[in-house]
Amino acid sequence: MTDGFHRPTKLPPSMLEAIQGGLDPAEETRIAHETAVALLARVRENPDPAVVDRLVNYTDEHGIDAIAELWSHASPRSLPGAMWRIYLLRLLIRQDPVGTSYSFQRGTELIPTVDPVIAGAADPTGPEEITVLADQILRGLYVGDFAIALERAASFCRINAVGCSALADDRDAVDPSDAARLTTKAARFSTIADELAGCAKLWRSESLD
Repeated sequence: MTDGFHRPTKLPPSMLEAIQGGLDPAEETRIAHETAVALLARVRENPDPAVVDRLVNYTDEHGIDAIAELWSHASPRSLPGAMWRIYLLRLLIRQDPVGTSYSFQRGTELIPTVDPVIAGAADPTGPEEITVLADQILRGLYVGDFAIALERAASFCRINAVGCSALADDRDAVDPSDAARLTTKAARFSTIADELAGCAKLWRSESLD
């Protein structure tokens, strides 16, 4: 895993080679864990700002497919599973910053917990602010407290779950199909929040692998 980090905006060749062709599940799991551990350790030991920027912005240029092939099948409560979910959340935010900021803002108005403080988004949270938050959370995996980055993402998801549920209630009488879509979205956000919070606890106990 020491090769390739000097190449702009590209994952190391060994990571890309690992996703070529069909592998059995056990081999996929091994590769997912080894690449996540090696990548994170390499960058956190020497957090070159240019390298961190390339990793944060990787999917903007190359899409999510390579990361998905590498990490999306990992256990939700594992290092590659956690990293996959953070990259996926960032992509979802950037694909719809207006809609995401709207559900997030609605959630902050209703949620009875300290999650808005933990998430750390600017208030009010518009499309620009929600995009900045996504970058901050992903960057925190590489240069900050890893558990805090996961907790911020979990709070973001909990807030959006509340916001989407409220929007679903608003839409139920007018557009039941859209209300159902929002309810499903809320459930997914809630699930991811639980998974990321679990990963944060495992990281703090040095048992996230």
